[in-house]
Amino acid sequence: MAPRIVDASFLTSASKIGEAPAEGIGEVVFLGRSNVGKSSLLNSLTHRKNLAKSSSTPGKTRLINYFDVVYKEDETGEKYHLHFVDLPGFGYAKVSKSMKYEWQKSLNEFIRNRRTIRLFVHLRDARHPHEPIDDEVKAYIGKFIGPDQCYLEVFTKSDKLKQKEIGQILRERPGAILISNLKKRGIEKLERLVFDIVVKGIPCP
Repeated sequence: MAPRIVDASFLTSASKIGEAPAEGIGEVVFLGRSNVGKSSLLNSLTHRKNLAKSSSTPGKTRLINYFDVVYKEDETGEKYHLHFVDLPGFGYAKVSKSMKYEWQKSLNEFIRNRRTIRLFVHLRDARHPHEPIDDEVKAYIGKFIGPDQCYLEVFTKSDKLKQKEIGQILRERPGAILISNLKKRGIEKLERLVFDIVVKGIPCP
């Protein structure tokens, strides 16, 4: 059997890089627009119903949330600890300009300077695959991503698409993964890919 997640728990919340856990364990950062389905994906990936809680108000959460995730290889019985990092959703925050600036500054500092980040998982709504703000985030990460880091595009809510629309996304972005939390489509593939990239060190797809 493929390596799988056997345990996951909330670790801590941080408002800035100085409050984050000590560096050492490989980190997987999940980022995306508010309402893209980030909390649902984290719950599906970790096989926990309420590990990540979604806010009823888009953009309300302004903390970096850390989760301790345990993978197990059935063949060897060996366990591996990773940190899943849930970044605040972007695009909807109803806050003052000064607060938004400070918040954005903290996030920028975090994703640029946190050297234990091994993988950026950028969630995009499959129904809106060409949102400018998503393209801007992709370009931004591309400017500083290190040789030991990976960037992965994951398109959520793929169950809302017709086969033709799915084919179009895959033609435009051959390395993209399409998932559906509702139908559990693509979840196992992503679970395995995260392990292979972060633990096994396979090249970015």
